[in-house]
Amino acid sequence: QVQLVESGGGLVQAGGSLRLSCAASGTIFSFNVMGWYRQAPGKQRELVATATSYGNTNYADSVKSRFTISRDKANNTVYLGLNSLKPEDTAVYYCNLRITVEHYWGQGTHVTVST
Repeated sequence: QVQLVESGGGLVQAGGSLRLSCAASGTIFSFNVMGWYRQAPGKQRELVATATSYGNTNYADSVKSRFTISRDKANNTVYLGLNSLKPEDTAVYYCNLRITVEHYWGQGTHVTVST
């Protein structure tokens, strides 16, 4: 059984920064993809950024140059640095772990960016 526990969301003013963390536990194969998705009110869940266990990263165009994903492989933890935040970044951010075709999700953490 895989579990993901997120932390680090909150309320921040536009232009501010946050750092999200997600720790995975359970049986995790060495090759996997960890990442972050977000869902704003009334919108579909969308990809924010992913990082493979080999270190390859991928970002949504809307967050490139502002957000940074990183991983601590030894501790199965993924981080998301959010900089230059905009009100449109307001959403519930979900941690995701993909092992082959299986997806696992965290409970979500709220990020609210005020003007």
